[in-house]
Amino acid sequence: MDESCTVYQAADFIGRRWTALILLELYKGESMTRRYSELKKRIPGITPKMLSMRLRELEREGLVKKTVDASEFPVKSSYSLTKSGKDFIKIIKVLKNWALTWKLDNKLCKNAECGKCPADNL
Repeated sequence: MDESCTVYQAADFIGRRWTALILLELYKGESMTRRYSELKKRIPGITPKMLSMRLRELEREGLVKKTVDASEFPVKSSYSLTKSGKDFIKIIKVLKNWALTWKLDNKLCKNAECGKCPADNL
């Protein structure tokens, strides 16, 4: 496949490990926002280094916005979805529907909206 192909370029970006899960966890957050520590806690298996790296990439790509609150100590950083990031959630939902149709039998997931996933409370 030609590297100038739009699908090739998009797959290279979105196919990176943890990308979709980070975006989904931000979507689930209050106001589509989470602090770094919340993301780390909610994504089992991701290392701090990898989470930091992916968040910087997502920020650089315009899907995530970082906000720093230096009004108190310690300084607090939070991450939220941009308009582009919110639009990407549509792709995650299509992927979910494809998986439920062709690959997985997950009644809990089938009956839930991704932003209000009951599996988060198990």
